[in-house]
Amino acid sequence: MIQTVIFDLGGVLVRTENQDPRRILAERYGLTYQDLNDLVYGCESAELATRGAITAEEHKGTVLRELGIAPGTFDEFGEEFWGGDSLDSVLVEFIRSLQGEYRTVLLSNAWDDLRPLLINLWKIDGIFDDIFISGEIKLAKPDPKIFQHVIAALGADPSTLLFVDDFIENIDAAREAGINAIHFRSREQALIELAEYLDSEL
Repeated sequence: MIQTVIFDLGGVLVRTENQDPRRILAERYGLTYQDLNDLVYGCESAELATRGAITAEEHKGTVLRELGIAPGTFDEFGEEFWGGDSLDSVLVEFIRSLQGEYRTVLLSNAWDDLRPLLINLWKIDGIFDDIFISGEIKLAKPDPKIFQHVIAALGADPSTLLFVDDFIENIDAAREAGINAIHFRSREQALIELAEYLDSEL
């Protein structure tokens, strides 16, 4: 019986719906869209920040140095880089509708500066009973240890957990830990599969 529904953030609740701002920004620095994406998200510094081995500010400094941008100006860069990202209000309302009947949880691979964004920018911290951020707990998906950490912190039987994520390697790792999991490919598909899991218990 599902008692807790766990959601990823980036690629699920917040998605890059318009690639133009990031593409234009990349062209300004003589990079491809993917090159710029990899610099922010996929380089060694980004991975260290995601695991909490360095701070978000340290990683942002690395990005600025790589691009030859003046220190301390990441906010302006970030406004353009994330300019095409959108919070999925439909999914937010769905999560809100689960409250009271299910425990709702956020499990995000993110730097240690995410929590203020949840509170002040998107204002969605209140829709979750528990929030796990990789940069804070110093463990990142798909490391099996992060799923064991979440299971222990929730004091839950993994078979009562349902996890939604857009990366198949994270889905595979969750299932290895005994957690039910849905591979997010679109809002419509995810909502159908969520309903199948949750309605089957009625």
